[in-house]
Amino acid sequence: MRRAMILAAALSCGSAGAQEDSDRRFRLAVPEALVDSGLIDYLAPRFSLKTATQVVRVAPGAAADARFGAEGAVVFEGPERAWHLDTGDDPDAAAFADWLRSDIGRRTVESYEVAGRTPFSAETRPAKAETGPVPDGDASEGATLAKLHCGRCHVVDDADRMGAIGSTPSFSVLRTFPDWAERFAAFYALNPHPAFTQIDEVTAPFAAHQPSPIVPLEMTLDELDDIVAYVGAIPPADLGAPIEAR
Repeated sequence: MRRAMILAAALSCGSAGAQEDSDRRFRLAVPEALVDSGLIDYLAPRFSLKTATQVVRVAPGAAADARFGAEGAVVFEGPERAWHLDTGDDPDAAAFADWLRSDIGRRTVESYEVAGRTPFSAETRPAKAETGPVPDGDASEGATLAKLHCGRCHVVDDADRMGAIGSTPSFSVLRTFPDWAERFAAFYALNPHPAFTQIDEVTAPFAAHQPSPIVPLEMTLDELDDIVAYVGAIPPADLGAPIEAR
């Protein structure tokens, strides 16, 4: 009798555990291009087998706990684009993202084959900085002006690497920003520049009680266009791949 009761209790616990596992699921919105690739149908059952979490695929416009799109972290690439996954606050969806970035998840992504080819890569690269609109200035003249005016604080090129303030970003680092052109074109309005910069016919003269703390930086808009044109020719700094949390 006692043995029968123990067996019944064990079966009951097993049933409860199975019921609890079956409740672990999340809705994943997948664009048509990614559906057609077959990758998600390859990944989902392997993730479910590993974690006992069901992936319920839904259309891009449907209510979802996670979605592939333009937001979120890049989890893999291919073909010819990076795929972002936004998991929001759902813990099961976050577990899926973590699995994709784990060693076994990365190997799973890269083991998927189509016609003998592996179209997806787990190696993700930082997005390329966009060039933005670049004025029609004289880049050669801009190089000279940049060293004269901006080289006081910034590393303009490798030749003056030791002649700037260490806490200020170099031109090549600033060049990695997507809005670099806008930043340079309006630099005189961005702190700390207003305190010591005068752009002819643009900025107001310094107030009598607030003179420039250093020798003023003075230039015309045409000279500023030359500098921005020069910066547009500088290769963005290679800052390496994004840091991955493991």
